[in-house]
Amino acid sequence: MKKILMILTSVSEIGDTGEKTGYNVAEAAHPWKVFKDSGHFVDFASIKGGQPPHDEVDTHDPIQVAFTQDEATRAGLYNTARVDVVDPEQYDAVYLVGGHGTMWDFPDSEGLQKLVASVYNAGGLVGAVCHGPAGLLNVKLKNGLGIVQGRNVAAFTNDEEVAAGKDKVIPFFLADRLVEQGATHVCADAFEEKVVVDGRLVTGQNPASAAGVAKEMEKLFAEVIHHEKAEEQHEAEALRAVKDAEKNAKKKAAADSEH
Repeated sequence: MKKILMILTSVSEIGDTGEKTGYNVAEAAHPWKVFKDSGHFVDFASIKGGQPPHDEVDTHDPIQVAFTQDEATRAGLYNTARVDVVDPEQYDAVYLVGGHGTMWDFPDSEGLQKLVASVYNAGGLVGAVCHGPAGLLNVKLKNGLGIVQGRNVAAFTNDEEVAAGKDKVIPFFLADRLVEQGATHVCADAFEEKVVVDGRLVTGQNPASAAGVAKEMEKLFAEVIHHEKAEEQHEAEALRAVKDAEKNAKKKAAADSEH
C-alpha cells in the first residue's frame, strides 16, 4: 500500500469577479477512486489548511457523489493540513488537484514547492491535472533544475481557457508559463483526454484526464512494488543461503570432530 497526498487550492473566488471556485471535485474524485480501488491510502492537504472550497458537485456522476459521501474523505477534507507543515517523508506521491483557484495560490506557495520537491527528490511520484500543474511552477529539485525543465507536460490549454471564458480573468496562461520554465507542453484537442508521463512526473490536460493521470501513477506504483518484492525475495534467498551455509559448516565441524 502506498500513501498519496492530494493537494487542494484554498482560493474560493476567481480573481475579483465574485465567481465562486475551489478545487475541481471531478479531478479529486476520479483519481481518489483509482487509488482507493488499488488499496492505497489517500490524504488531503491545502495551501492554507482547514476546509478547502470546491466547485459544484455533479450529482449525475456517481464517483463524485461517492467521494463527497465517503466518511473518511469527509473527515479528511473537514480540516486539511497546511502544505507547509506536512511531513513529505510520510508520502509516496503527491497529486495536485486542479480548479481555477490554483492559478492564484499554487505558483507562489513556498510550502508547496518544498513539499513537491521533497517527495520527488526522495524517489516519489508527482501527479497534476488541468490547472494543478500551476503547482509545478517554481519547484526546484536538488539537482538545481526546475521540475518541469526539459520535461514533457500536459496542462489546461490556452484554447480551453478561451472556450471556458477565463482568458481575460486568469493571471497568466498556464501552458505558456510552463513553456517559459523549460517544459514542452503536449496537448490534445480542447477538452479531450491527454495524459503525459515523463519519468516520475505524470500530468493531465483537463478534467477528462484526471482518472488517466491516476491510472498512470498506479502503473508506476506497480513497477515500484514489483521491484520491492523482487528485492525482498532476493534478500530472503540470500539469508536462506547464509543460514544453509552455517548449518553445513556446523555439520562439517561436527563430522571433523568425530574423526
